[in-house]
Amino acid sequence: MPSDRAPHAFPEFASVEDERRHRKQRLAAGFRLFGHFGFDEGVAGHITARDPELEDHFWVNPFGMSFKQIKVKDLLLVNHAGQIVEGNWPVNAAAFAIHSAIHAARPDVVAAAHSHSVYGKSFSTLHRILDPLTQDACAFYEQHALFDDYTGVVLDAEEGKRIAHALGENKAAILVNHGLLTVGHSVDEAVWWFVTMERSCQAQLLAMAAGGGKAIEHETAALTQTMVGSHLAGWLSFQPLYDWIVALQPDLLEE
Repeated sequence: MPSDRAPHAFPEFASVEDERRHRKQRLAAGFRLFGHFGFDEGVAGHITARDPELEDHFWVNPFGMSFKQIKVKDLLLVNHAGQIVEGNWPVNAAAFAIHSAIHAARPDVVAAAHSHSVYGKSFSTLHRILDPLTQDACAFYEQHALFDDYTGVVLDAEEGKRIAHALGENKAAILVNHGLLTVGHSVDEAVWWFVTMERSCQAQLLAMAAGGGKAIEHETAALTQTMVGSHLAGWLSFQPLYDWIVALQPDLLEE
């Protein structure tokens, strides 16, 4: 574990520049992890991180660059009008439509993640939310929503607002016939929720194929949610993945 991080505490920053670097490093690592886990699908998918100083700006991946190759220096800074403030690549129009609406509607959200991962998009075709079948799935118990009106590729700002409205105060949403969307109070949290939600979709699909599975009862699921679904739990669960991907692919930190 890196020596500059307390094992069970959120990081503190001496300056806004330090916090910005931290968010960008986590964001680049998030893309590498998405690439490693196979969450990439051509040019689809995006993760954003709100800038700590310019709060109506967010950092996002360059449109058309492989998740597996993104470095800190490649990230784009985009303002509330969709203009690129830093970076040389174009921005994904769908990323702006969805994420700008979420960041505007949810001041508490630092980061949001979306991709067309295999199990997430498969589960989304069922037009239903996750059942609390496992301890891990309980992280989303009564904390995820269903956006059940697929109308095609999200390019319109109003569509992004409808997704943000459906998300509400939840940590995640299933976008029917499309994929998963997760948010967090840190990049770490948003990325981890996506990873574990994708796996929870996989687990439920397997259980359904085997006969359905038996859900955890309400009181137990609700209690478990407070343990595995907190902001700290989401942040903490990401730390081993971050340490591992940086050790494996240290070039992602290049500025």
